[in-house]
Amino acid sequence: MRRTCDFCFRMCSIEEGKRGVCGIRENRGDAVVTVNYGQVLAAAADPIEKKPLYHVRPGEKTLSAALFGCNYSCRFCQNHDLSQKDSPLFPAPWKRDQERTEPKQQVRRMQDCGVSVMSYTYSDPVVWQDFMLDTARLVKEADGINCMVTNGSFSPQSLKRVLPLIDAFNIDVKGDDEFYQRYCGATLKPVLDAVEKIAKERGRVMEITTMLIEGIHEIEDVYWLGRLLKDAGVQVWHLSRFFPHYHLGDHNPTSEVFLQQALDAAESCGIPYIYAGNSGNTKYAQTRCPECSHVIVSRRGYYVKIDRELQNHVLLGRCTNCGASIYGIY
Repeated sequence: MRRTCDFCFRMCSIEEGKRGVCGIRENRGDAVVTVNYGQVLAAAADPIEKKPLYHVRPGEKTLSAALFGCNYSCRFCQNHDLSQKDSPLFPAPWKRDQERTEPKQQVRRMQDCGVSVMSYTYSDPVVWQDFMLDTARLVKEADGINCMVTNGSFSPQSLKRVLPLIDAFNIDVKGDDEFYQRYCGATLKPVLDAVEKIAKERGRVMEITTMLIEGIHEIEDVYWLGRLLKDAGVQVWHLSRFFPHYHLGDHNPTSEVFLQQALDAAESCGIPYIYAGNSGNTKYAQTRCPECSHVIVSRRGYYVKIDRELQNHVLLGRCTNCGASIYGIY
């Protein structure tokens, strides 16, 4: 009997004993299951800025966690060893009995690290969201914060499940639909649908990341995408340099010159907070008040500075110069 997986936009109809496109959702007769549930391949305390999340507890650390898996096949994947089916870590049928981490153990890890933020990241948690949500419930019970770093390709059903438990999202918006189809084996529309929905959700923070591949992305793409994101209600946009990786290992890295042109284009679209990623450009590492341009949080790499006399104001989410509200969780 075929069964449908509703974890992502693909809504795979899976034959008994077979798996969906992601390779980790399997029809085992009475249910579709995640074959690597609890098989945590990476767990580390990271600066939260590394996600990147600049508007969630700036300067704090988060416990980052990943299981294997993704429903995309991006040719430039920066974490292909944790996500793509040609990786030796891909959960083959004969590896089903690997050691499992229970959600309560994962929360204990977070507490042992002395942090109160859990991030589901590195691969794509949209395809192992059952483990993520089981863990997220316990994080909330412990008064913690849940962050999801994802391609955003939810099904409507899965986004409805996720929204009550995830406090902050970083969503990759990779390019136009032609780019998605050619380089990712996916499509843009479900991502934009999710972005629009999350932007309207009270109490949720969302940051968008676009990794720019010079020679494939053009500056006109940045203008087009920026207007689209602005209309969707996006407040925070990270534009990140590409470095050669995976099946685009021979492609040139994105230059700082091209990134600066893209940042200029992005600023003209009216999104309040624009940042540079994988860049030495410290100007676009600072969080500035969108009303008066006062620097609220300064960053150099993962070193974050909040002046002591300003810290109480920043934690309240207010500009210390003009009192304007600053987007985020503080």
